[in-house]
Amino acid sequence: MEKTDNPLLIGNLFGIQGRIAVITGGGTGLGEMMANAWVVNGGHVVIAARKEEVLSKTCERLNGMGTGKAEYITSDLSSKAGCAALCDELKKRFDKIHVLVNNSGMAIAGEFHQYPEKDWDDVFNLNVKSIFYMTSELTPLLAKDATNLDPGRVIVIASVQAFNNHSVFGDHGIWSYSSSKAAAVSLASNLAVTLGPKLITVNAICPGLFPSSMTEEIISHAEQLACSLHPMGRYGAVEDMAGVFLFLTSRAGAHISANAILSDGGATAAARFLNDHINV
Repeated sequence: MEKTDNPLLIGNLFGIQGRIAVITGGGTGLGEMMANAWVVNGGHVVIAARKEEVLSKTCERLNGMGTGKAEYITSDLSSKAGCAALCDELKKRFDKIHVLVNNSGMAIAGEFHQYPEKDWDDVFNLNVKSIFYMTSELTPLLAKDATNLDPGRVIVIASVQAFNNHSVFGDHGIWSYSSSKAAAVSLASNLAVTLGPKLITVNAICPGLFPSSMTEEIISHAEQLACSLHPMGRYGAVEDMAGVFLFLTSRAGAHISANAILSDGGATAAARFLNDHINV
């Protein structure tokens, strides 16, 4: 009979049952994918975003899917004060958090010579600054009871756009978005060094093309082309995001820190991006 205490069993390596994760931007897209994986596997997730109606519906769906639990907090992370407000509410509800996922983000395209300063500020406020303020505020809860075999975890959702310069669509570009994701990868590495002695790992996940509100137009108008331009012949699916997420947040990923993991089917290495072929 197989012993259930064997550390190499899948359940022991990748199990997250009973653990608490906070996912910003968790009501839709990549955040919802990760929340789904957490609840299905018995974890307790708190999703945070601006739209309460979306959060409520997502939680209702998640709570009917598995043995875990989902709850939500409405929040606006575009300012330090907004980050502090969310963290204050989390501290009221929990004295320990195992995982923080900094997933909130936005992209604004515009013309090169007329790109508004406010758009730069808005993108960096949410895509970069919120990572720092959320992580610094929740460090005590992540560090509590952490060990070098069971550290606290911080995940930064960046993008393959951090590593390529194909951010221009005709006369339009997403310069602020690509730059913010490069900054997010750098910040994750710096936070890993800072928080390592507190027994907290920090890693960035850099997704390629996945279904989301940001990519809906590309997929709806050019799905076949989108698949053909990826070496694996498809774009990302929920299982792909869930797999990387569960690896980094379970015992299996306890010795992984200061890394940026690309989940794009090899598209970045092959340098075959949709941006070269689609004018949006």
